[in-house]
Amino acid sequence: MHHTEKSILMKRRTLGEHLTSVNIFKEYILPKIKDKINCYTWVDLFAGEGNLILPILDLVPEEKRIEFFRDNIFLFDIQKEMVERAIKNAESYRIPRMIAEKNIQVKDTLKEYPLLNVKKPIYHITNPPYLYIGYIAKHKENFGQLDYFTASLKGLQDLYQIALMNDLQNEINQMVYIIPSNFLFGHSVSNLIRRKFLPWYKINDAIIFEKKIFENTGVNVAICFFERTTAKNSTIKFKATKINGEIKEREYILSHKNDYRAGTEFDDYIKSQEKNTLKISYYLTKKEIDNNPGNNKVLLLNSKEYKNGEYIKESFFVNDKLYEKIIRNPLFIRTVDTGNENGRAGLYYIKDVFGTDGIFVEGNTYRTNPIQVFIEPYLSLKQLKQLQLSFNQKLNELRAITDSEFMTTYKYSNNAKYTRKYLGLSQAKQLLEVIDIKN
Repeated sequence: MHHTEKSILMKRRTLGEHLTSVNIFKEYILPKIKDKINCYTWVDLFAGEGNLILPILDLVPEEKRIEFFRDNIFLFDIQKEMVERAIKNAESYRIPRMIAEKNIQVKDTLKEYPLLNVKKPIYHITNPPYLYIGYIAKHKENFGQLDYFTASLKGLQDLYQIALMNDLQNEINQMVYIIPSNFLFGHSVSNLIRRKFLPWYKINDAIIFEKKIFENTGVNVAICFFERTTAKNSTIKFKATKINGEIKEREYILSHKNDYRAGTEFDDYIKSQEKNTLKISYYLTKKEIDNNPGNNKVLLLNSKEYKNGEYIKESFFVNDKLYEKIIRNPLFIRTVDTGNENGRAGLYYIKDVFGTDGIFVEGNTYRTNPIQVFIEPYLSLKQLKQLQLSFNQKLNELRAITDSEFMTTYKYSNNAKYTRKYLGLSQAKQLLEVIDIKN
């Protein structure tokens, strides 16, 4: 990679910018706005190379392009290099440089919202920066961005959320945003922005990607078509197209009762069920093994040592109490789909999968490794089998109903038969606690 290109890429990463290809715009956005191009002023406050606005000029007769651009297109970006690229892009449409320079400018639009004196209403199409505040706080080169999260924007969790709020505060009526899909499905990371923003905007359409669309990030994104409402929303209903290995249509109903979060069926199910009396915990640690020496031999899987395509197995001698705890808890939780039909997240028998008595972890725990599940009081073999079958059946039912939206997309893979997902340990615990166990 050329040194200049590398430095631009590094700067983009620091700013949370991800350039959008012209193809994304032409395939998913342009068909929905092409009949409106003469009705609005087209603006992108985080324009990059201008790929979300400038292709509109393809629909304008060549003899009218200069006038159309001068009156109806305004682009901004924080990076001088990106603005220069956008200007050159405009020049490729035969827009004179002098005119392009007036309408394509360097500006930190998160910090200072541009005041545009235009005749037509603004339609904002953008792919804003995505950068989680937790990341910003940990990286010295990003510390300055913490200044965005002040005053009325305090408590927001990501730069894209600042952009949304700026549009809300400036009463922009029409927007198309390419943003992380955690805006729709996230919990703590996006509860506040939805509570602040969605009472005043409806979602007319959405395209949700479960495949990689940006070269330098695997962030899950959605294209959301927002329209400002005259009355406050308590419920938002919209249809979305989901794209992964296949294309699916889904309907969503967002309610203020659930912080306008999409995919609440899992939580709704848990709330509707009565809790059992089981106490669930995870992990057998090396420290616990060392603290309970004895004469009982156990063969354990080391969940952090992986060599030649399999986990390392180690033998230990433990006391009666720990031996019973290990042997009476033969199940482990697979939190991550393998990509195979028989390797979905769920509860499995340790002996069947790994040929060991249990699974231990030394040092830091990793939620994506196999994890032994400990249940109190101890269950009979029959009850354990019932628990395993009921858990996996209900989990897969909920996945089918929700298209696995309550789980986190783990990894994109062209070879997998389905989009690999991660099941949170807290979610697994919640589900285990409502399984009805018969004596």
